[in-house]
Amino acid sequence: MHEKDLIVKNWLPRYTGTALNEFGKYILLTNFQNYVVKFAERFKVPVRGLDRPMQTATNSDGLTIINFGIGSANAATIMDLLTAVKPEAALFLGKCGGIKKSTEIGHFILPMAAIRGEGTSNDYVPPEVPAMPSFKLHKFVSEKIVKAGVEYRTGVVYTTNRRVWEHDDVFRKRLTDLRVIAIDMETATLFSVGLVNEISRGALLLVSDVPMTPEGVKTEESDKTVTANFVDLHLNLGIEAMTEVGTKGEKIKHFHY
Repeated sequence: MHEKDLIVKNWLPRYTGTALNEFGKYILLTNFQNYVVKFAERFKVPVRGLDRPMQTATNSDGLTIINFGIGSANAATIMDLLTAVKPEAALFLGKCGGIKKSTEIGHFILPMAAIRGEGTSNDYVPPEVPAMPSFKLHKFVSEKIVKAGVEYRTGVVYTTNRRVWEHDDVFRKRLTDLRVIAIDMETATLFSVGLVNEISRGALLLVSDVPMTPEGVKTEESDKTVTANFVDLHLNLGIEAMTEVGTKGEKIKHFHY
């Protein structure tokens, strides 16, 4: 078990409780088990891996959703493990904190790039390599958002390993200086490791809090409101985009260096 291919083919089922042949060719990634449950209820399919670190559900169209957990280490892990099934594309349905004043709770963000403040991606590519999505995948997702009549933003996201920072004025000032639109804990890692593993990748982020102001910091109650008002739409957009990208989207090619 010293070869990567052997490791990931053993570990993906071990982490998810899902056999390799039960994964679809298109993947939705999330940090939240309720997204997987909602997906499973919609398509009347089982949730697998309830006793494992990651949960999955797969519909008859060959679309699999995976809850990989929170943070950049888990993001890197799932993008490595997915090489066992070589998906055509993976779209992250994540939540983020809005940084700019024009970004409000309930807005959607399609990141043009992510700043690699998490450190994990440094184990995969040099610091100078930008963390970017697959443009053609994001182009297709944006078309679906517009067709649904939903407003969205683009911009650069800052990805950090630091979960509790809202009290730190120095860190907050740095976010302002970087001109980022939002902050999260996974996007840059998913983009970077996806690049290395030749997985077409994207992210559709839901602004769930506006943490630059004290009253905008996420609480249990505010998160319940976001879930009630926006999560179904978030999931629906991801399902529609990833169900149709294989037949209606532009072919995405990987270039070797």
